[in-house]
Amino acid sequence: MDAFFASAEQAAKPSLRGKAVIVGGLGPRGVVATASYEARRFGVHSAMPMGQARRLAPNAAYLVPRFGLYRDVSEQVMELLRGLSPLVEPLSLDEAFVDLEAGGVASDAVSARAVGERLRADIRAVTGLTGSVGLAASKMIAKIASEEAKPDGLRLIVPGTERELLGPMSVRTLPGVGPVTGDHLRRAGITTVAEIAEAGQDELVRLLGKAHGVHLYEMALARDERPVVAERDTKSVSVEDTFDVDIHDRVRVRLEVDRLAERCVQRLRAGGHSGRTVVLKVRRYDFSTLTRSETLRGPTDDPGVVREAAARLLEAVDTTGGVRLLGVGVSGLADYTQEDLFAQAAHAKEEKEERERLERGLEEPAAEAGVREAAEAATVQEAAVEPPAERSWLAGHDVRHAEFGPGWVQGSGLGRVTVRFETPWSEPGRVRTFRSDDPLLEPGEPLPLVAGADDGEEEPSYGAQAGESGSSAPAIRPKSR
Repeated sequence: MDAFFASAEQAAKPSLRGKAVIVGGLGPRGVVATASYEARRFGVHSAMPMGQARRLAPNAAYLVPRFGLYRDVSEQVMELLRGLSPLVEPLSLDEAFVDLEAGGVASDAVSARAVGERLRADIRAVTGLTGSVGLAASKMIAKIASEEAKPDGLRLIVPGTERELLGPMSVRTLPGVGPVTGDHLRRAGITTVAEIAEAGQDELVRLLGKAHGVHLYEMALARDERPVVAERDTKSVSVEDTFDVDIHDRVRVRLEVDRLAERCVQRLRAGGHSGRTVVLKVRRYDFSTLTRSETLRGPTDDPGVVREAAARLLEAVDTTGGVRLLGVGVSGLADYTQEDLFAQAAHAKEEKEERERLERGLEEPAAEAGVREAAEAATVQEAAVEPPAERSWLAGHDVRHAEFGPGWVQGSGLGRVTVRFETPWSEPGRVRTFRSDDPLLEPGEPLPLVAGADDGEEEPSYGAQAGESGSSAPAIRPKSR
């Protein structure tokens, strides 16, 4: 897919079409996840620190990711790919290998090109977005061809012409050649793929070691026998957060772990799984990363059990000096749950102790017990009372207003939130500003990028909200059925 996250945002937001859009973490430590092609003209690219991106493109639209939307669109594309072949190997949300021969849909260059062109048209019709297709006899060359085809193109590499294609390319084109290896090769006078092949296997082994040297030589000769491997079953579920500022408060660390455990279980349940092993990941102020795990007696999807296990693991981790990243995961997945045996044992122990206490005549008088419980409840209530936190409105996220309908957050701060009211099928919409605690404004759900893609019904245009003109690209219209 072409500039996937940014393209999805442009398709969802008519006012951003044809404009520079940058998606990623917006905090001081945020990085660019995807930049639209308009933003790339300013030198912005993925994995760039967000602060640097803002200096290069100060007038771009900066949005936080909406992974729910991206996953939905990704699944639509993967479903199209699975219609071509049983062998589909996803690499990420926006990229996959497909073995066309295994699907019986292509046997030569002509039929492969026809399949590729039809696939691009189907992706556009179903999602409203564009994708680029690389066709070749091996995974490595197909991937390189897809990069060559971007944006919105198709590139077919005829078998037998691979070395001619690779020869003049930079060594960094080959998979596994990063900055360190590239610099090592450059110092040896090797800057192109053809020069790797000319250097020979023995020289590459001397420079890079046996495993890396042999592998690199094979790639330079366009030899790649790796098969397309169908999507594997999920082995684990995890969530993690990187914090803009290191967390030093131990109580705050514990609260963040609890929150991550809840999110992890939500994702676990969404996949219809339970898990046996709880994993805690902690990256400290000095970038050292610690991983701790605890295996339960049986699989669970109980948020309380996962939360308590993660808390126990945290107790064994020294967070002095600060924490910059926390993660909670569950592995050892199963498709069923088992009641928490620890909770059963604890409950049985409590019942036994209660019986023994009553038998010894140590129960408190009812009046005293009532006073003590009331005092404890008041203490808990007092501790729990905090000033209401200001509602958080993240740039790019969906909202819905009781009067004006669906829209998205354009910006927020100082107790105000600015919303642009438009849909994927409308003209660019008007902007309105509200108090951040406006009771008529609430978080919304992403709308499908192509009206009628799910149920064949055209969505309302919300024309009452449309009022700005001059969009550099036409709105995506409802898909014909």
